[in-house]
Amino acid sequence: MGLLRGVARTAVIAGTATAVSNRVSRRQAGRWAQQEQEQYDQQQQQYAPPPPAAAPPAAGMSMEDKVAHLKSLGELRSQGILTDEEFEQQKAAILAN
Repeated sequence: MGLLRGVARTAVIAGTATAVSNRVSRRQAGRWAQQEQEQYDQQQQQYAPPPPAAAPPAAGMSMEDKVAHLKSLGELRSQGILTDEEFEQQKAAILAN
């Protein structure tokens, strides 16, 4: 009976160790995958083509045209295509006309 108990105890310990080891391995693999994805995203942002320049507003635009143009610029900014600085430059150009 003592031999059977010892074998059973060893099996439980080995099974627990294997389960813990597998969980640690999966967690570490997930972290590595997340880090690789973040690095890939950063590289894609660095090498992304520059955003298309917004067409300069035509002189004598109506107020409705200005508002529509500002809304489209705002959408481009919210999508990350235009930076805040680029948006402000375009906005100033539109409002100056």
